[in-house]
Amino acid sequence: MPVQNARETITQTVLSWEGVTAAPHRFGGTEYLLGQREIGHTHGDSLVDIPFPTRVRDEIVAAGLAQPHHVLPESGWVSFYIRQPADVEQALKLLRRSYDIARKQRRNRE
Repeated sequence: MPVQNARETITQTVLSWEGVTAAPHRFGGTEYLLGQREIGHTHGDSLVDIPFPTRVRDEIVAAGLAQPHHVLPESGWVSFYIRQPADVEQALKLLRRSYDIARKQRRNRE
């Protein structure tokens, strides 16, 4: 069961991070971008998909913090299901980790 206003809360928080913009996601939902790089996207109030380097994805899945991506389980993406209000905070922690990795990689390229 979705958590009412989860997407709205996530969007407001993620857009407060420096350099992040939001756009419609090609498969529905809202994606969050740092420049051209997607740091994750929501599907309504119940699902967040987030990209990570495969090593980080493996750590997150092994720790039980998220599941392999629901469509591309062998990729670096994870899926996080929002089932209760406390899950919104966990989704934000995962999105923040993706954002921090993207920022670090961006700085290293510059």
